[in-house]
Amino acid sequence: MAVFDFQKDVLEKSRQVPVVVDFWAPWCAPCRTLGPVIQQLAGEANGRWQLVKVNTEEHQQIAKKYAIQSIPNVKMFYGGKVIAEFAGNLPKHQIEKWLTSHLPDPRNGEFQQILSRLEYDPNAFAQLVTFVQENPDMGEARLTLAGMILAENPEQAIELLEPLKSGHPLADHAEDIRTMAQLLSFETEDKSPAANKLKAAREALWSSDWQGTLELLIESISLNKNFAGELARKATIAIFHHLGEKHELSRKYRPRFSMALY
Repeated sequence: MAVFDFQKDVLEKSRQVPVVVDFWAPWCAPCRTLGPVIQQLAGEANGRWQLVKVNTEEHQQIAKKYAIQSIPNVKMFYGGKVIAEFAGNLPKHQIEKWLTSHLPDPRNGEFQQILSRLEYDPNAFAQLVTFVQENPDMGEARLTLAGMILAENPEQAIELLEPLKSGHPLADHAEDIRTMAQLLSFETEDKSPAANKLKAAREALWSSDWQGTLELLIESISLNKNFAGELARKATIAIFHHLGEKHELSRKYRPRFSMALY
C-alpha cells in the first residue's frame, strides 16, 4: 500500500483537479454515515473531482494545520488551497448542492482566454459567439456576449439573457443589460413630455452619450416617473451600475435622481 502524502495526494493533485478531503476518525459515528455517501458521489463524478479520506487520529498534524475542531469535516482543495468546506453529517442532496455550488468549471479557462483577447484580437468575438453556442449554460459568457451586442441588436441581447432569471447568481447583472436593451428598442406613439424625453434618452444611449442619457432619463422621471413601467428609473439605475458608483457621472447624477423620485 502506498504511503499517504498530503502534499502530493492533495495539494499537488488539486492543481490538476479539485480534491475533496473527508476528515474523519474510526470512533466518529456521523463520519461512518457520511463516508459511504461521499464515496458514492466520488464514484459518480467521472473524474471531475477526487476524494481523499484523512484519518485525523493518524494525521493529527494535518488536522491541526487545517483547524479541524470537529468531525466529520469536508474541505475542497483547488490550486493548492481550500476553496470550500462544510462540517457535520449532511444528507446526500445537500452535499450534491454544495458540490455544484463550489466545484470549479473547467471551461472557465477557455472563457477567460477569450475575454483576454477581445480588445485586440478580431477573431475573439467570433470565438465568444461559438463558445456561447457550445456552452449555453455558461451564464457569464451569455452576459458578456449580450453586453457586446447590446447596441447593435438589443432584441438578441434580451434573448441571450432569458435563462438568467430571478434566483440566478447573475440575475441582477442580466436585468441591467435587459433594461438598457429595452430602452434602446423603446418605441411609443405617446407624445407626452415624459415620452419625448425617454425617446431622446434612447437616442443618446445609442450614441453612447452617458451624460446626455442620464440628463434625459432624470428629466423624464421628473415629468412622470411611472411612465412606460418606470423604464426611466430602471434604466438610470442600470447605467449607474454599469458606470460604477464611484464614476464621476454616477456621483453627479445620483442626488438629482433621488430628488426626481421623491
